[in-house]
Amino acid sequence: MTTLRERAKADRRAALLAAAARLFAERGFDRVTLEDIGGAAGISGPAVYRHFAGKQAVLAAILLDASAGLLDGGRAVVAEVHDADAALRELVAFHVDFAVANAAVIRVQDRDLDSLADADRRRVRTLQRTYVELWVEVLARRDPAAPVGMLRSRAHAGFGLMNSTPHSATASRELLAQMALAALRA
Repeated sequence: MTTLRERAKADRRAALLAAAARLFAERGFDRVTLEDIGGAAGISGPAVYRHFAGKQAVLAAILLDASAGLLDGGRAVVAEVHDADAALRELVAFHVDFAVANAAVIRVQDRDLDSLADADRRRVRTLQRTYVELWVEVLARRDPAAPVGMLRSRAHAGFGLMNSTPHSATASRELLAQMALAALRA
C-alpha cells in the first residue's frame, strides 16, 4: 500500500519530469537549468535534488521512462491480441496515443538523446531496439515471407509517421494511425 507521502513524492517527480520535458522540448537540454525545471514545477531548483542527482538524471528519467513505457505497453498489446492484423492495429493505436500525449518527449528524444551519459543512452537504445523487434515480430506474422530488414524498415517508417506529432500538430490521431498502417502494410 502506498502512503500519502510516497504518493506526494511520486506526484512531484512526475511534475518535475513533465516540466523538464516541456522545457527541454522548447529550449533544448543545454538551455535549461535545474532552477528552470524546479520553477516550472513549483519548487526551488535545489529541491530538484531530492528527486534527481542532476539535470542529466532528469533527462535520463524522461527518456528511459518513455522507452520502457512503450516497450511494456507494446508487450501488453501483443500478449492480449493474438491475431496479427488486430495486434498491428492495436500497436498503432497505442503508439499514436503515446505520441499525441507525449509530443514534448518525442522532441526531446529527437534533439537531446546525444546529451545523455553513454550508459543511459545505451539503455535507451536497447529498450528502443527491443520495442522495434516487437513490431517486427508482429509484421512477420502478417507477412512471413518478407525479409526481416524490410519489416524493420516498415516499422521505422511507421514510427516516423506516428512520431511526427510534434511537427504536425494538426494531424488527427485517426490520420496518423491510417498513415502508419499504410506504411506498415506496404
